[in-house]
Formats: sequence, C-alpha cells, structure tokens
Amino acid sequence: MVNYDHPPKSSRHFDGSLYQTMSDDLQLAGLSKRTVHGYLRAVRQLADWAQTQPDHVTELQLRKYFLHLKNERQFAYGSIRVAFSGIKFFYTRTCKRNWETLATMKLQQAKTLPEVLTIDQVHAIIDACRTERIALFYWTTYSMGLRLDETRNLQVGDIDGKRMMVHIHRGKGAKDRYIPLPAETLLWLRRHWATHRHPRFLFPAEGRDHKQSSTSQTPIQTSTVQKAIGKISVKLRFQKKVSTHTLRHSYATHLLEAGVSLKVIQKYLGHSSLQTTMVYLHLTETAEANAREEIEKLFGNLPGRWLPGSRE
Repeated sequence: MVNYDHPPKSSRHFDGSLYQTMSDDLQLAGLSKRTVHGYLRAVRQLADWAQTQPDHVTELQLRKYFLHLKNERQFAYGSIRVAFSGIKFFYTRTCKRNWETLATMKLQQAKTLPEVLTIDQVHAIIDACRTERIALFYWTTYSMGLRLDETRNLQVGDIDGKRMMVHIHRGKGAKDRYIPLPAETLLWLRRHWATHRHPRFLFPAEGRDHKQSSTSQTPIQTSTVQKAIGKISVKLRFQKKVSTHTLRHSYATHLLEAGVSLKVIQKYLGHSSLQTTMVYLHLTETAEANAREEIEKLFGNLPGRWLPGSRE
C-alpha cells in the first residue's frame, strides 16, 4: 500500500536537484501529498523509460511514451490521466517546454460509476472492525462524507461542538468548508479522544508497539485504514471493490435519497463543480421515483371542464 506521507523513490535518471525542484514546485502549487507523490512518480517513470534525465527528453520521445502507455501497457483512463498531468506539470512549471503535444493531447474519459454501499452494508463494515479507532475512522468518514486524508488529518480544533460543525481546512485543493457534525459522531469522537488525549490529532498513529498515540508526530497511516477495509469487504463478501472512499460516495448517495438537494451535497463534499456531484443521480432510483410522484401531483388533474364525465 502506498504511503503518501513520503515522496516516491527517485531513480538514476530522475534525482538530485531536478527531482527536488519539481517536488518544491508541486508543494508551492498547494497540491496534496497524494498528488505530489503521483506526479513525481509519473516523471520518474518517463525518465526511466527514455533512459535519460527528463530535461533531456524530446517531444518525439514524449509522444512515443504516451502511445506506449495507451497501446502496449494499456493503462486505464485514471492512470494515463495521472501520468499526463504529472508530466505536463513538469514541462510547464519545472522545466518549461512549449510542446504542442501537451497542448493538444486529449484523454477520453471512461464513464464509470463509483461503487456505493447500502446503509446496512456500511453498518456491517463498522461492526466487523477489530478495533474501535478503525471503526470510528470509517464512521467519521461516512457520517461526514470526508476524503480519506481529510479524516486522517482531523484535529481537535476542527471540532465545533457548540455549533455541531466540523471545519475542513486541509482538504483537496486547500478549499475550506464546514460540514454538519452528527451528535452521535461527536460523542464517539470525544470518547475515543479520551483514550489517547493527543493535543493535535483525533486519529494519531499508534507506532509499532501501539502505545505512541499520545505523543505521535503523524496521523494514522493511509495503508492502515485501506488494508483493513479491503479485508473486511472480502470477509463480508460484498462482491464489489470497496475502499475508504466508497464511504464518501455512499454518504452522498444516502443524502440524495433522503431528499437533500444536490447543491447542499456539493457544498458538503467540497466539489468545485455541480457537474461532479451530479454523478450521484445515476446511483439512486429515489430521485426518479420522487420525480414520478411529483409529476402525478402536478399533472394528475385536468382542468374541470376536461375531466372525464364533465364534457357535454
């Protein structure tokens, strides 16, 4: 499992000052640790394939590399997108090249829908957790629709118990937002925090001996929560690919089914575009059922003179 708290390994074709400069550029651009990791790795893979430093790669080599990923490696859309975005960042910010390939290349997005769990399935995952902190981590992620890193980096000062809100200000794109905090989630968070009383993190790393929670310098590792939910989903035989992010998709879908508007869901999820949030319309039949009910209410009665039996 990838640990995004540390940068990816360099290679003999991409190291030293050039590697560090791109790493600095990515951080100055305000990108997340996950994005920094993915972009550095993408440029390293290009350099290793071309067998030369990336600042010596030609545009013709770049074209051949993308064709290699598409036709020979048969990369999925998401993988090619990360490779393209990372390489484009390098040649537009760190090592500037005015290449037409980067300006004109288009990626065809596969129109796939995310996996979503039922409420019962979410509860089954929580019940199957072996430790309270992992169970609470998943419940916190689900009950507020958080991204994995947003839950990992939750801090004591982010919780506003009086207003029953949580302040997310270490989210994707460094965009602040406030999310409603369910009362039961607050009570559970308080009870769990009392077990370690870390002055900063709500979910601190435990360390190898599982006794370092109160003094840890880092939050719980990504690999810890991802591995656990993978094992649980296999044990529960869900027959679908489940990750921690699936809980976020489920939160949005369940809110939509409960009648919450897309605009409100967009706000809670921190989406820049409503178009991104609209994918959840395809994951539920409730919206369509509600539409049918409203249609019957609006158009179910003809004007008086046209009602059956009223015509002369």
